[in-house]
Amino acid sequence: MIPTPGAFLRVGVILLLAVVLQISGFAQMRILGASANLIPLAVAGVAFFGGSVPGAASGFAAGLLLDLALGHTAGTSSLVLTAVGYGAGRYREVRDPAHGLAPMAFGLAATAGYLLALGGVTFMLGVEASVSLLVLRDVVVTVLLNGLLALPVFWLLGRTLRGALVSDPLARGRRQRTREAGPIGLRGLEV
Repeated sequence: MIPTPGAFLRVGVILLLAVVLQISGFAQMRILGASANLIPLAVAGVAFFGGSVPGAASGFAAGLLLDLALGHTAGTSSLVLTAVGYGAGRYREVRDPAHGLAPMAFGLAATAGYLLALGGVTFMLGVEASVSLLVLRDVVVTVLLNGLLALPVFWLLGRTLRGALVSDPLARGRRQRTREAGPIGLRGLEV
């Protein structure tokens, strides 16, 4: 990602919109007892298109904004989302997935990693909560819902971040046209 003021503004608006939509809308919509979570999708999307450093920075910003908005222990979501953003961006830098369903895999992995790591961090901090096997059902349903939401969310993020990226993810590469060659023995002689 090219570090310009426009790029920072785009990522900031994306993260603010994701946190506001998650808190005000998606958290209240229950499907099979669980709700979708836009925040790990937004962080993974920025990491998918921008790389590991923008992914980690956006994860920290989104996590801090989420913790402050909900009144949770400051830093728990930031820590987890920073790791999610860095991991997704690093995987993208090393592997460069070209398949059309790669955003779905990124969304599934980012959501599963976020939910499991957030559960572990809150457990280590001693936050009192009742835990049962229904939590695992909620995690599975949330991961599947985010997997379904990943394709449209990543498409929208790709469109939004398109001008700030080093390489355009939506441009289709074409082969170069082969140049005309003369007889084999006369190449380079300009005959």
